[in-house]
Amino acid sequence: MDEHRKMVTVFIMGEPQEVPEGSTIIMAFEYAGFQLKKGIGCREGFCGACATIYREKGDYKLKGGLGCQTVVSEGMSLAQIPFVPAEKPLYDLNDLTPDISTIKELFPTVFRCVACNTCSKTCPQDIQVMDYVQAVKQGNIAKAAEISFDCIRCGLCALRCPAEIVQFNVATLSQRLYGKYLAKKSPELEERVDEIEKGKYNTDMKDVKALNHDDLVKRYYDREIKIK
Repeated sequence: MDEHRKMVTVFIMGEPQEVPEGSTIIMAFEYAGFQLKKGIGCREGFCGACATIYREKGDYKLKGGLGCQTVVSEGMSLAQIPFVPAEKPLYDLNDLTPDISTIKELFPTVFRCVACNTCSKTCPQDIQVMDYVQAVKQGNIAKAAEISFDCIRCGLCALRCPAEIVQFNVATLSQRLYGKYLAKKSPELEERVDEIEKGKYNTDMKDVKALNHDDLVKRYYDREIKIK
């Protein structure tokens, strides 16, 4: 036991472990001796790899969160969900149209939504998941893409959904349809892509890749940022 820090007891996969108070779930796993090879990624809360379900002591509710963000508490019982089995149809965007017919064909399960809002309550990104599901049911692909923009595909929404909808894959399809067919085209982006393809920045990239860590950090923070 660490004599200099207050410890709390948590139950990892059903086994009691003493870990430092204030630890995130990922930190608690590693303190307890787990070598994490799956269910861990950026550690900053935006990659969605460390989805975790847990119950807090004295609370009947089963909660979900990201292991790199969620702080442990005394008596917490938890388990990681590094992968959520999910329906993922194969499709070619060139063969699709950005409307309700595509949704009906590829994700008919969205029409089983009972509007319980469990998905939204579970989302660690505070996305109104049910709202974008309702949007796709109405064929409003642009609205669905906008609402789901911050989705990190952790899978917790699908894990808790009583209608067994795979919301995060629906979000992915909506965003792809929006990007290909509905989003306003950017001439600046097309110009930059053309420059890259012609090798305009090859020398600059070679120079950047040759920098050591300290010089790379300095280059990053000293860069001039142009805001229009």
